[in-house]
Amino acid sequence: MRSPFAYLSALLSPVSGRTNPLDHDARLTHMALHDQETGLGNRLSLERLAAGEQPVYVVLFGIDRFEVLRNAIGYDSMAALLTMVGRRLSGLTGKGSVARVGAGVLGLVLHAGDDEQAVEAAARLCEAAQAPVILNGAPVDIVLTAGVARTGQANRNVASPVDRAAIAVDQARAAHRRAMAFDVLRYGDPAGNLSLISELMAALDNGEFSLNYQPKYDFRAAGVRAVEALARWTHPRRGCVSPDLFVAMAEETGHIRPLTEWVIHQAIHDQAALRQAGHDLMVSVNVSGRLLSDESFADFALLAVEASGARLCFEITETAVFRNPEVALHILDRFAEAGISVSLDDYGSGLSSLTYLKQIRADELKIDKSFILGLDDSARDALLVKSTIDLAHGLGMKVTAEGVETPTALALLRGMGCDMAQGYLIGRPVSFAALLERLDGPARKAAVVAA
Repeated sequence: MRSPFAYLSALLSPVSGRTNPLDHDARLTHMALHDQETGLGNRLSLERLAAGEQPVYVVLFGIDRFEVLRNAIGYDSMAALLTMVGRRLSGLTGKGSVARVGAGVLGLVLHAGDDEQAVEAAARLCEAAQAPVILNGAPVDIVLTAGVARTGQANRNVASPVDRAAIAVDQARAAHRRAMAFDVLRYGDPAGNLSLISELMAALDNGEFSLNYQPKYDFRAAGVRAVEALARWTHPRRGCVSPDLFVAMAEETGHIRPLTEWVIHQAIHDQAALRQAGHDLMVSVNVSGRLLSDESFADFALLAVEASGARLCFEITETAVFRNPEVALHILDRFAEAGISVSLDDYGSGLSSLTYLKQIRADELKIDKSFILGLDDSARDALLVKSTIDLAHGLGMKVTAEGVETPTALALLRGMGCDMAQGYLIGRPVSFAALLERLDGPARKAAVVAA
């Protein structure tokens, strides 16, 4: 790869001892608008194109697993690959204005009637442009993901259409889609979220957090015999903060441990109150995978359960074990030996591994709702659910089905031998007071009938 300094010298070197000022300016302009490694246009050139005509769509194409691929084939070969893909996109669109916007990102300007047409065109370009690239006689496979943003629709947080298209690439990857338009609702308010990070710890002290409980229906007992504790944050100015948002922030900032410790303390307190009211229910608490490598958190949890005599179940995702298997499996063994139940949450939603499934000392397996929601009209989903139930029972685990929303799904699960059901048909997450009122309802009705 040519040194940038050598490239600059070549551009500015005089010809026959003399330099034409017009040629000199042209070379400087060319350098300012082009990527040195590939010769393609750069971000500035793409922004100029997008600003020249209104309205148009900026489309960015990101090479998936770029760093892995670059490390495998080398920097020089990666530059050659980007050049070839850029030329391929130029040929497909009939335009020569493809730019390199980032390390593994190419971009162009596209005309389309609306967002849907632009996304469809971007997806077609991805499929056509990601054919294997031949480098030094060897084929190199690539996968492209596209992000689309319309000019003239500046978001207050992201003014540049190039930046919005780059965010759309990430949104498309997160949604496992080939192409996607910038979604302002998915993007949210990063500036506001940043302030929430600093407020989270104070919120725990100020009583802004509470627990909602979602009931779990036991088929054999024909009633609610367990609940799942779900943290809720009511902000004094912003109202209800999405759990997906504050849990993700807590995990990234290291606040997930104090948040989980608060949940455990509150769940133990509420369970004791339920028991005094005559309702002996197992309470499930979600435990982040980041805490399964923290021995001191395990010490806290074991001490809290031992001191209170609580009946808790810790729900974990199977992928949480992948981060640090040796430590995670040891901690799960400690929980099992202390009588704390372990549940494998969202089973089937990720890269489920039979190897880890047989090693984890789990008492329960929760089938992901994506399979349960399709039970009513999908024989394939029904077969997968039945097979999973049989597998879990063979390993000595009970099975809970998440996402039960129809009587048909409930009946099918009962026939398959499922142990418990959870979902909107059974009950939505409710406050502790509302849960207690629901549980007391049958007892009051029975008393009235007896009288």
